[in-house]
Amino acid sequence: MKRRHIEPEVDSDRAERLLCEALLALRSVEEMRAFLADLCTPAERESMRDRWSVVPHLLGGEPYWQIHEATAVSITTIGRVARSLEQGAGGYALAAARMQAKPRTARASGKRARGAAS
Repeated sequence: MKRRHIEPEVDSDRAERLLCEALLALRSVEEMRAFLADLCTPAERESMRDRWSVVPHLLGGEPYWQIHEATAVSITTIGRVARSLEQGAGGYALAAARMQAKPRTARASGKRARGAAS
């Protein structure tokens, strides 16, 4: 059988923009979890959780071995996240800064809402 190259209807930049818009349209942690569960494989979600879990440690200046012991994330992954923090697009740092600036009560109320919905 001969393979044919098929051009997608939407170019990759536009497709990525649409994905970002879909993410921004979600309004709660529960909605985001449902979306990620549909969008990503369990392994992809685990990889994202691992990467995000080391960001505060790296921003706090902890050594890699200490981050590994605290998170069980591989030294290789920790190094990749550190490289992204230093040379990447700035997304990790921006999200971390916004999470720190977010009032603690707003984060706590999200937990209450999830518990109340159960």
